[in-house]
Amino acid sequence: MRRILAGVIAAACLSPSALRAEVIGFDITERVPAFAGRSFGDVGPYERITARATIALDPSDDRNAVITDLTQAPRNPDGKVEAIADVVILRPADPAHCNGTLLLDVPNRGRKLAPQLFDDSPQPGANNADGAGDAGIGFLHRQGYTMVWVGWQGDIPSKPGQMAMSAPVLKGITGPAREEVVFDTTTSPALTTLTWPAADPANLNVTVRAAWADARQTPAGLSARLVDPTTVEIARPDGFDAGALYEITYTARDPAPLGMGFAAVRDVVSFLRRDTTPANPLLAGLHPSVSRAIGFGVSQSGRFLRDFLYLGFNEDLKGRVVFDGLMPHVAGTRRMATNVRFGQPGRNPRHPQDPAWQADLFPFTYATLSDPLSGKTDGLLRRCALSATCPRVMQTDSELEWWSSHASLLVTDLAGDHLDLPDNVRAYMIAGTPHFAGPTDVMHKGVPALSLPQNPMHAGAPMRALLTDLNAWISDGVPPPSSRVPTRSQGTLVEAGGAVPSDIPGLPYKGIHMPAVFSDQSVLPPKMIGSYPVFVPKADDDGIAIEGVHQLAVAVPRATYTAWNPRAPGFGPTALYPLQGAVVPFAPTEAARKEVHDPRPSIAERYSDNDAYVATVRREAARQVAERLLLPEDADRAIEAARQGKLAKLGQ
Repeated sequence: MRRILAGVIAAACLSPSALRAEVIGFDITERVPAFAGRSFGDVGPYERITARATIALDPSDDRNAVITDLTQAPRNPDGKVEAIADVVILRPADPAHCNGTLLLDVPNRGRKLAPQLFDDSPQPGANNADGAGDAGIGFLHRQGYTMVWVGWQGDIPSKPGQMAMSAPVLKGITGPAREEVVFDTTTSPALTTLTWPAADPANLNVTVRAAWADARQTPAGLSARLVDPTTVEIARPDGFDAGALYEITYTARDPAPLGMGFAAVRDVVSFLRRDTTPANPLLAGLHPSVSRAIGFGVSQSGRFLRDFLYLGFNEDLKGRVVFDGLMPHVAGTRRMATNVRFGQPGRNPRHPQDPAWQADLFPFTYATLSDPLSGKTDGLLRRCALSATCPRVMQTDSELEWWSSHASLLVTDLAGDHLDLPDNVRAYMIAGTPHFAGPTDVMHKGVPALSLPQNPMHAGAPMRALLTDLNAWISDGVPPPSSRVPTRSQGTLVEAGGAVPSDIPGLPYKGIHMPAVFSDQSVLPPKMIGSYPVFVPKADDDGIAIEGVHQLAVAVPRATYTAWNPRAPGFGPTALYPLQGAVVPFAPTEAARKEVHDPRPSIAERYSDNDAYVATVRREAARQVAERLLLPEDADRAIEAARQGKLAKLGQ
């Protein structure tokens, strides 16, 4: 009955004349209590609103003109191009307890990741806010945030646990497409899925090579055939291991204007922030219950935010700011291959894949620079500066992005020299962390393709502090802590060859990292033209990065935590395994370390007993709280975990 009533109310309120032109429909399908009625301190309980937003874009509007193929898409009777986006909202049941900030978590491949990171939610990627435990520690809810998710990806279906955007299809259009795959098995034949349907089986081709820098090969025994329009079966030749790189080229058909996903986020957020009709579910009295907005995204969705800013979408259709603050997380200096014909939003080239693909193109950083390879002058803030709609930006990266996503280009120019960030940008590297680890991850040794034990370091504690700092920055003008990243000027950002000690037993350092390359993408396969200088964080004698935000388990270590983990023999050992770091524990005693010639002081040499270890953790926690890099509640949790010998397992 509750669901039926919500639909009736939505239908009554949502006549097209009642809505802004950019959002022509906001159909609420469900409005129910969240988290089984769990209450969060002074904020109280939350409610969950599920909806579908229909946007209609005018291709002649200059703010939409940047969207590739929008003029080719089918139009409604008003001459506009429509798309429908999934929307989920979590908000305090009593709007008076909202903190005034809308936190948009851009879905990652349709999944919600902010709950895992900020709330230590145990449910990976599909937090439905049904059970009380889905809220984890309830951090966001105790702060009173209004959380919003908008489906933006038009090349995936909408289904339970996966938010998406239904975009128009450009029937009959064909064009070249290219994909890469590393199977990490020796199974033959092996199946892989194409992003777009193939138009002609005769135009399907495949090559193989052991590493990206090698020449493409078509040896005997290698072949590919279409099982169906989007499934390819590859027969694999002898002589290549499980980590070999297969490149598929084909003629694709029926693209969609995927750049509409940027407009969907722009228009829905603007509608929720500013629409004063009864159609807006955030309306409280005469005005919405939110007055400012933060855009947050993880990995793919962090790259989405960098492109969102670069393409000018932080200006809404009335020239107003969409997001006051942006927080792209673990994006490095990458963007996306979304606003292109036959785009591949889900693809993020990983070692040993192409480092010059559309996700890795200039501009890399926020300041405007001139690129000697492409001949362009550009920067991520250039468009918003022209319209006076630039947000305050807090870019947060794990250390892995400095090894695998050329994050050094954030703070160097294209000659490799030091570059200061603009005044409205802060950057933080969370040292000793992999790309993304869940709150319950533990050190793991069972992945055959990894040469070292898997790093479980969860970044929840520093991210909660930094989000709090960003909200204070946009709400009250309180500047956040200074950037914490390695730099050329301080000598903490160096060439890969000498970055990490090479004499630590069990840590086979070889300077492997992802390069940055410029290629001519107008030919297939692309032709390499040149490369950009890339640097990595310098480590101390323990093999731990000197600069960055050091979580307590890294600042007061019992092991070396790296952001990189080489592929094991048989899995392409000249490359890094994607997204993972490594852990190499310290020896327990001086005698044990000398037996294996380990130069790192043992645990017993560092801390006389567990009380001494806990005291060191307590002192470091107090320092980080004073610097606003750790919240008092997280400091208390970490000190108790240290007392119980569980600090490293919690990843704090």
